[in-house]
Amino acid sequence: MALSEEIRRVVTYVNDEGKAVALFDGDNPHKRVRPQRGTVSRLLWVTNETPAQINEPIDRAATDIGVAPPRGGSVFRIIDIPPITPDVEALPADYHASQHGDSTPKRHWPARHPLMHATRSIDYAIILSGEIDMLLDDTEVHFKAGDVLIQQGTNHAWVNRGTEPCRIAFILIDAQEP
Repeated sequence: MALSEEIRRVVTYVNDEGKAVALFDGDNPHKRVRPQRGTVSRLLWVTNETPAQINEPIDRAATDIGVAPPRGGSVFRIIDIPPITPDVEALPADYHASQHGDSTPKRHWPARHPLMHATRSIDYAIILSGEIDMLLDDTEVHFKAGDVLIQQGTNHAWVNRGTEPCRIAFILIDAQEP
């Protein structure tokens, strides 16, 4: 799988006549390449509240958002994580964590790796292809395609020590402080 491989996104809704229709069907236009890491993030959908607003024919992914979901909302994205490089390993230990602002839980250990971070959210992750290691505060877990993760506001880093990209689907939902 190449990092440039696009994601088809189909979004449905109920129109003014009460019919179920496809609002969008095509390559997802919301792609961001993180230059320091080579990670490709494709934002698929964002909600700003729960229960979610579902009766407007708009593209809710047409927004600029960080990693964490909005307060009371959710985020759905697919991320391609390339093999880690020495340049990324040499970044400051708090590199990724420093980018999260007030979405970081108040109680967490200091970062032990440049990609270590935490969000005040419950995260559902599905490894779609490839393999990857998730670093925790003092341990790590290896994942392969088909594995799933339910993460509850924990400090972590995704480190791809392989030779191929790893594609992961993430759904993040705002949560209370851990």
